Amino acid sequence: MALIYSYRKGAVILDIIKSLSEQFNTSPVYVKNIITLIDEGNTIPFIARYRKEMTGAMDDQVLRELADRLTYLRNLESRKAEVKASIEEQGKWSAELAAALDKAETLAEVEDIYRPYKPKRKTRASVAREKGLEPLAAAIMLQSPSFDPHAEAVKFINEEKGVSSAGEAVQGACDIIAEEISDNAELRKALREYLWKNGQIVVTSDCADDNVYAMYRDFSEPVHKIAGHRVLAIDRGERENVLKVKLVADKDQQIAMIDKAYVRNTSPSAALVKAAGEDALSRLIFPALEREIRGMLTDSAAEQAINVFALNLKNLLMQPPVKGKNVLGVDPAYRTGCKLAVVDSTGKVLHTGVIYPTPPQNRVEEAAYTVKQLIKRFNITAIAIGNGTASRETEMFIADVLKSMDYPAAYMVVSEAGASVYSASRLAAEEFPDFDVSLRSAVSIARRLQDPLAELVKIDPKAIGVGQYQHDMPKARLEEALSGVVEACVNAVGVDVNTASYSLLAHVAGLSESVAKNVVAYRNAHGHFKSRRQLLQVPKLGQKAFQQCAGFLRVPESEDVLDNTAVHPESYEAAHRLAKLCGFSLSDLRSGQLEKLKSITEKEAKSLAEQIGVGVPTLLDIIDELQKPGRDPRESLPPPLLRKDLMKLEDLKPGMVITGTVRNVIEFGVFVDIGVHEDGLVHISQLADKFVRHPSEVVKVGDIVNVRVLDVDPKRRRISLTMKGVRQKTQ
Repeated sequence: MALIYSYRKGAVILDIIKSLSEQFNTSPVYVKNIITLIDEGNTIPFIARYRKEMTGAMDDQVLRELADRLTYLRNLESRKAEVKASIEEQGKWSAELAAALDKAETLAEVEDIYRPYKPKRKTRASVAREKGLEPLAAAIMLQSPSFDPHAEAVKFINEEKGVSSAGEAVQGACDIIAEEISDNAELRKALREYLWKNGQIVVTSDCADDNVYAMYRDFSEPVHKIAGHRVLAIDRGERENVLKVKLVADKDQQIAMIDKAYVRNTSPSAALVKAAGEDALSRLIFPALEREIRGMLTDSAAEQAINVFALNLKNLLMQPPVKGKNVLGVDPAYRTGCKLAVVDSTGKVLHTGVIYPTPPQNRVEEAAYTVKQLIKRFNITAIAIGNGTASRETEMFIADVLKSMDYPAAYMVVSEAGASVYSASRLAAEEFPDFDVSLRSAVSIARRLQDPLAELVKIDPKAIGVGQYQHDMPKARLEEALSGVVEACVNAVGVDVNTASYSLLAHVAGLSESVAKNVVAYRNAHGHFKSRRQLLQVPKLGQKAFQQCAGFLRVPESEDVLDNTAVHPESYEAAHRLAKLCGFSLSDLRSGQLEKLKSITEKEAKSLAEQIGVGVPTLLDIIDELQKPGRDPRESLPPPLLRKDLMKLEDLKPGMVITGTVRNVIEFGVFVDIGVHEDGLVHISQLADKFVRHPSEVVKVGDIVNVRVLDVDPKRRRISLTMKGVRQKTQ
C-alpha cells in the first residue's frame, strides 16, 4: 500500500488509506487509486469526469475534500516525524511517547504531546530550574505527609543563584510544578473538551443603539452552539475595538479536574501542588485554551463562510446564458453619464456611447431617443443595467423607455461587483485598448447577462460579492476554494476552443495561463482549430496537458462529431464501437438513432460495456453525450428573469406576492431581487414550513422564487419577505 508512515519501529502503523476510506465511506481500493492519480499530476476535473471506474464515480467536490484531507493527514504525519526526531535528539524518547504520538489524530494533540519537550523562551519555571530548584519541585510533587517543604527549602537558599529565602525557593519550585501541570497533554485535552462543551462566549460593549454591533452589547452563547456568522461578526467587532469578548466557564470544576490528576492528600506539599495547579490554570492553561478555542471557532466559521461563498459562486457562474440575443449594457452614473455598450450574440462589441438621463444633467429626452434608436438599430431584446451608483434612477429611466415602445425588449439589473476591478485590469486593457475604464465596465455588464461564466472568470472571485465576511477569511484558503469552484464550473460546461478568451481557457483542466495564451496565439496565427488533435501543435501543450484538457475543450468546426462533446479522445474508439454495435455511424446521428441510444437498459449497457472494453460509467457518459453533441448543461436551468417594468418601494404592501431572483445566500437567510431596486430579506425562519438548517437547502443563487411581502420599512429601505405558504413555480 502507498503512503503508509511509521513513527517507531514495531509500532502500530497509521494507514492513510484506511483513514480516508473510513472517513469518506468508500473502498480502500478507490482511495488508493485517487491518491495515485493525484500524485501522478492529474487534475480533479479530469479524475472526476474520466476516471470514474477508478474512483467509484466520486464527484469533483468530494474529490477535493478528500484531497484536502489527504494533505492534512500528510502534514500531520510529517509533524509527528519532526516531533519524534526532536525528542529523540533530547534523549527523552520513550515507548509511552511513541504510543501517544501514534494515537494522536490532530495537530493540536501532537502539539500537546510535544509541549514539555518544545524549546521554550524564558519562563518563570525555566528561571527556577536555572536556580537549581527542580529537586525541590520533585520532592514536593511526591506529597509525602511527613515532608516539610519549607524546612527542605532552606537547603536551596543560594544568594549567588538568586534564591534569598525559603519562601523564594518554594515559589520557584511551584512555578516548575505549574509548568509541568500545564504541559500535561491528557489534562489539556480533557480541559479543552470541557471548555468546548460547557464554556460560554460572553460579549460586552457600550456601543450606541444604532451601532451595527448593538445586538452584541450584552450577549452570551454556548461555545458548541454559537453560529458561524455570529463568530465572524464578534471577531470583527473585537478587532474594531467595539466589543469585548471572553470565554467563561466554571473555574471550580476546572480546578477539580486538575486536583483529581495531581493532588493526592491533604499534606502541606499537596496544598502547594493544589495552589500550583490553580496558578497553572489561570496563568498558563486557560489563556492558551481560550485562544485555541476562539481560534477553532473562527476557523470553523471561516470554513463555513467559505463553503457558502463557494456554493453561491458556483450557482452564480452556472446561471443560464442569454443566448442568441444582442444585449445593451448600461453602466449607471450621475455626473459623468451612463456608459452604453452593445454586444452581439457572440459578445462582440458593436457600439459604445454615453447618455445623461440622471442628475445633474437630466437630459432624459435625448437619452431616451438614443436608447430607442440603439434598440431598433441593433435589434436589442435584452438590456443589462449595473447595480452601482445611480442604478435606481437608470432602471426607472429604462423601464419608462420600454413602456413607451412597442418592442419585445426587457431588462435585468446585473451585479457589477468586481466590474471596476476588471475594467482597470491588464486583461481588460488587452481586450479593449481603445476603450476607457467606464466603457469596459459597460461591456462587462452586458456580457455578464449574456454569459455569466465566460465573463466572471475574468474577475477575482472574492470581488464578485456573493458571500459574507469574505474580507475576514484566510486569504490562501479562500482563493484555493474559489479557484476550485471556477475550475469545476468551467470544465463542467466545456469551452469552445475557437471563441474562448485566454482567461477562460486558463481555467480548463491542464492549461496554465501561459499555455492558454499560446492556444489563443496559435488560433490567431493559423485560424480556427479544425480538431482536438490539432491542440498538440500548440507550443508547450504536451501529451499530459492534452490528456487533461482535451475532453473539456469543444471544437464545433471539427468534422468529427466527438470533438464537440465531452467524450475524451481516449474513448473515441469505444464510441465508434458503440455506434457500430447499435447499427449506425457517428457521422450521421439521426433522431431515430438517438432514440435507440435513449432506450438502452441498464442490463444492455453492462453487456455493451463488456463488448466494447470500457467501464459502465464511461459507456453511460458516452451515450449521454452522443444524444446532445455540443450541449450546455446550463440550458436545462430556468432562464434569468427579465423585467419590462419597475415597481417602487412605496408600491409594496404586506401580503403582496411577487416573483424575484435570489441574489445572495448567507447563514441567516437569502436576499431576493423583487424589482424595486432594494433586495428583500427572506429570513431562514421564513424559507419553508419545515425546519431549515441552512438556506442553501431550499434555494440557491439565481433561483426564480415567489415571495410574499411581510413588512416594508421605507425609512431604512428594508423589505421583509416570506416563502412560507407561497406556491413556487417548480411545484
